[in-house]
Amino acid sequence: MKQPIETQALIIGAGPAGLFAAFELGLMGISAHIVDALPYVGGQCIELYPDKPIYDIPGTPATTGRQLVASLLEQIKPFDTPLHLGQQVSAIEKQTDTGFKLSTTEGQTFTSQTIFIAAGVGAFLPKKLSVAGLDAFEGRQIFYHVSQLPKDANQRITIVGSEDAAVQAAIELSQHHTVTLLHRRDVFNAAPDSLSTMRNLVASGKMQLSIGQIAGFETDNAKLSALQITDVNGVTAPLPTDTLLVLQGLSPKLGPVADWGLALDRKQLQVDTEKFQTSEVGIFAVGDINTYPGKRKLIVSGFHEATLAAFAAAEIVFPNTPTQLLYTTTSTLLLKRLGRSVE
Repeated sequence: MKQPIETQALIIGAGPAGLFAAFELGLMGISAHIVDALPYVGGQCIELYPDKPIYDIPGTPATTGRQLVASLLEQIKPFDTPLHLGQQVSAIEKQTDTGFKLSTTEGQTFTSQTIFIAAGVGAFLPKKLSVAGLDAFEGRQIFYHVSQLPKDANQRITIVGSEDAAVQAAIELSQHHTVTLLHRRDVFNAAPDSLSTMRNLVASGKMQLSIGQIAGFETDNAKLSALQITDVNGVTAPLPTDTLLVLQGLSPKLGPVADWGLALDRKQLQVDTEKFQTSEVGIFAVGDINTYPGKRKLIVSGFHEATLAAFAAAEIVFPNTPTQLLYTTTSTLLLKRLGRSVE
């Protein structure tokens, strides 16, 4: 079991709303931790439009999802907010004195006085293979993100997918491994430059391309040794494989949030517009996961919601201290928290 972590706020979701919530909580003097199901920060910004222009961030004429996330991470640096990535909050229990006890899918537990749910449209989870028995090799020989791959050299890696992530991973990994890119059709949704590079590598024999579907698998000494691939002509043949990287895209799942007993409206958490608090005192919801009259799913709306929720959280964390409205332009306290010099 991992050592339990105590915090004043636990933020579920590392997208823009969750990251900005960490900033606002830091200004309030509230310690926070962030948990996200993805192995990296950014949420929808990174998954759906990392390099597409965004024009409606105040004071920023143009940015991209990737740039916005980088800026938000830079903004919260003064608070050293710990990130717990690649794990989902699976259970929440109300505690008598300490607020809430939370558990994650990786065995981490937290006790927190407040909770900020900033899970967007839900946790982005990988689209998994539907081949009976293959799940037994997950985490050992089957992986759903490049960062999870073992560092062993010269592996026979089969990459399943047709999107840019799969094509790009195949290109990069083919430099050091024997790579086969597998998809059911010879149609790929990737950038033209990436497709051209991939086709050239296949033509030169530096990468293999397999068009077909996984029909089964073979093992050797309880390890995955080959995939049975059925091609477009119905012929099935083995494809020797040490490691299987599945990059079929991600899909948002509301997941355990639906089982936490919070008031929902069409898979969104109902909140008030004063504190952006859910039906449970001390649990707030910001960003696309919440709903209220007049709700607009905009990043700037999530920033506003996170700000008011942070002020409300301060009333819980510091019940005997009146919450003051301070400004970063004039408050020596806020400047100290931001690590800025005070003249």
